[in-house]
Amino acid sequence: MKKKFILLFLIVSTGELISKTVSVHWLEMICKPAIMISLGLFYWAAQREKKEPVVLTVILAIFFSCLGDVLLMFQRANANFFTLGLGSFLLAQVNYILAYKQHQGERSADELQGLQRIRFSLPIILSGTGLVVILYKHLGDLKIPVLLYAGVLTYMVLTALFRFGRTNTSSFAMVFAGAILFMISDSLIAVDKFLEPLSMAGFWIMTTYIIGQFLIVKGLVRSSSF
Repeated sequence: MKKKFILLFLIVSTGELISKTVSVHWLEMICKPAIMISLGLFYWAAQREKKEPVVLTVILAIFFSCLGDVLLMFQRANANFFTLGLGSFLLAQVNYILAYKQHQGERSADELQGLQRIRFSLPIILSGTGLVVILYKHLGDLKIPVLLYAGVLTYMVLTALFRFGRTNTSSFAMVFAGAILFMISDSLIAVDKFLEPLSMAGFWIMTTYIIGQFLIVKGLVRSSSF
């Protein structure tokens, strides 16, 4: 069953990327909402196959991501849809943070300790805050929402990082790589919207987003704690 949903995910993801390349609006209207729906179905099927419970926070993260995708499709018609989409993705990030914490074991000697946590956290924090500093004067009335979202997004990536040593290597690597790609995708959105238009922005935003979301969900499915 889960293979069928993966195939569906690949088909609609490809359709979305094609729509971004050749500007086929009707194709995007079909494929973009279906990306997270198919990924949610994959998660449900995978958990059922493993005979493990479906975790509510993962479902909510997928749901709010899907809602955010839909809302952002209409931002050109009404700027308020961007703010609503941002709020929806904020809720998705909060639920991913909670899901990461649920998909890890107790503290162990193998996890990042003291200076290690600081050393590995610093590039992530600098990336998150550095972009906001660059964009700040261009944010207008969205300063507070963007700052709030950037803070939660950065914490989401840090939470993925701090799973190191508290789950298996495969799950950690997938979730952390997915979180980084999610951050890159949102950074591309911010630069393209507030600083300067990027070449093929939509294609690269969705490519990093699609791969990032898949890796996060797949990594959580593979999770096992010590």
